[in-house]
Amino acid sequence: MSLDAGAAVPGGDPGAAVPPPPPVRATMLGGIPVADHLGRSELMLAQRSGEVGSVHSWELVTAVDGPGTRMTTFVAGCPLRCLYCHNPDTMTANRGVPVLADDLLARIKRYRGVFRATGGGITLSGGEILQQPAFAARILRGAKAMGIHTAIDTSGFLGAKASDELLDDVDLVLLDVKAGDETTYRRVTGRALQPTLDFGRRLAERGTEIWIRFVLVPGLTDDPATIAPIADYAASLPTVSRVEVLPFHQMGRDKWAELGLDYALEDARPPEASEVESAKAIFRSRGLTVH
Repeated sequence: MSLDAGAAVPGGDPGAAVPPPPPVRATMLGGIPVADHLGRSELMLAQRSGEVGSVHSWELVTAVDGPGTRMTTFVAGCPLRCLYCHNPDTMTANRGVPVLADDLLARIKRYRGVFRATGGGITLSGGEILQQPAFAARILRGAKAMGIHTAIDTSGFLGAKASDELLDDVDLVLLDVKAGDETTYRRVTGRALQPTLDFGRRLAERGTEIWIRFVLVPGLTDDPATIAPIADYAASLPTVSRVEVLPFHQMGRDKWAELGLDYALEDARPPEASEVESAKAIFRSRGLTVH
């Protein structure tokens, strides 16, 4: 039997109204426990040590975010404000929930057979995973201890926060280069380009495999003057094994509206196939493998 607000409580005072139910708090994140038992001070200490991270969501994907079938974990919080971000709900850390590194690793462990069968692994994404370097380091170390292939998807803007020890446990970096010139990069992200370039060079010097990712947005990032420098940069890094030219889409538009955020690309269109091919040709002309 259902009870509506204002209905009498069975066995109680006929005139008494049923109190509204308490607010529902998330206790699980796709089967992973939420660490909502921690007090504020405990939570801060645990986040600092990397025992807890602010996680937005996770999913199993194939042929995306690295080779094979992957468990991609999206953390909350990012220093960039990309105009075309399709996950604006991951921009701030408070849009995530606290998750213990051990609980996330327990979920990862369940998919070892899938990873082995498909040549897959885990990818830590965001938001920006390097905004939570201690948490990332724990997850990467735990995954490598289980023999699992690891990748991080990052803008590289916070690359200086990634210790050598963290990077020792990274097999692949998906490096998102938003634009090849400073003016366009700042327009797209609100930040400077140089930290990304520095991080890519550091990865190459270490021998870490890199996939360069670039989002093609007509009227924003489609000028050859911004694409060519990315191609030159990618070609200068000996560990770049692949370049992905990703066509802009409007799949995140509703999220911006739901969050009450101004969406600057409301009228932007996806690129035509010929435009995507023209962008890819710039990268191929440098001898790069392009997808």
